[in-house]
Amino acid sequence: MADDRPVPLDEYPVHQVPLSMKHVATGDRNAYDRCIFHVFDHTGRALLILGLGVYPNLGVIDAYATLRSGDTLHAVRASDALGEDRMRLAVGPLRIEVPRPLHELRLICEDERLSYDLTWTAAFPALWEPHHLQRRGDRLTLEGRRFVQAGTAEGVIHAAGTEFRVTADDWTGTRDRSWGVRPVAGEDGGRLAADHPTEGFHWIWCPVRFEDRFLMVITQEDADGYRSLNDATLVRPGERDRQLGWPRAEIGYRSGTRHPERVVIHLGGARDAQKLDVEILASSPLALGAGYPPADDWQHGMWRGPGWTDRRTYDMTQPHPLAGYGVTDHAARFRLDGQTGHGIFEHGSFGRHDPSGFTGFDSVAS
Repeated sequence: MADDRPVPLDEYPVHQVPLSMKHVATGDRNAYDRCIFHVFDHTGRALLILGLGVYPNLGVIDAYATLRSGDTLHAVRASDALGEDRMRLAVGPLRIEVPRPLHELRLICEDERLSYDLTWTAAFPALWEPHHLQRRGDRLTLEGRRFVQAGTAEGVIHAAGTEFRVTADDWTGTRDRSWGVRPVAGEDGGRLAADHPTEGFHWIWCPVRFEDRFLMVITQEDADGYRSLNDATLVRPGERDRQLGWPRAEIGYRSGTRHPERVVIHLGGARDAQKLDVEILASSPLALGAGYPPADDWQHGMWRGPGWTDRRTYDMTQPHPLAGYGVTDHAARFRLDGQTGHGIFEHGSFGRHDPSGFTGFDSVAS
């Protein structure tokens, strides 16, 4: 009997390369295809982050959900063997359904620690993010394609005896879909990693939903401030997308940390400069519960055996040293051009960053 047979998706004329839809075009172990959602209320009471990913060349599917409420972070994570039905976005108690692609999705978790049943609805068309490339020496380590979208969410969330009624008027939902190649836990960079150590990394990823417009801001900078990723795009229905030039962030950090407390992002050129004011409402480090580096308990793509499910609760009043060396997602209130909106201010700054005055991995704000 043949080990490799056609899968249901092969019935459709959607192939990009002369392979079954079961296979990706690269043999790189780090091939991935995943999503992340943020669902949060406009007062900072709750921030739900969830995602699901597949790693075809590792044979793994996994998913996670974290809820920050007050000083507690609840987390549920699940992993299993990747099957042939790529239309089934489910692992353990977590699943995502797609009733109307790019318009409506259903987000479900059925677990005793954290549960939710939410309908996510797009408020604006999906927007392509810049093509993302990273190298170590001559080796391509990351190549990702992404789109981002903002909308509303409705439904219910339960955690530790508390119920959150999610309404379209009082909650916002953002999402990001990405695929390509990016380092998965267990990656050995070899000589090129040793010869090209990371000196510093500074990152901002910021989708914002206003009543009549959607704004997306992205920057990535090296230790010396060299910008390898840059975008600021304003989307208004019925109009051509407007590019807002070279975004420049002024960030005031909490003393002794790199936790942002005051943020202003300057958009546009000298003649038409606009200020995007950012008020942080709730914060959730992605290294805690969500499986992003440098998490030491579980990371995306790791094989944990069949049917693995794990639950954690984190006390956010206690120090979590690893969280400072990863990216943190902040639910935030934004003000621009007289309007108030809501979105995510995702920020990571570790190592040297000359524009901020940080000199190394142990450098913090005074």
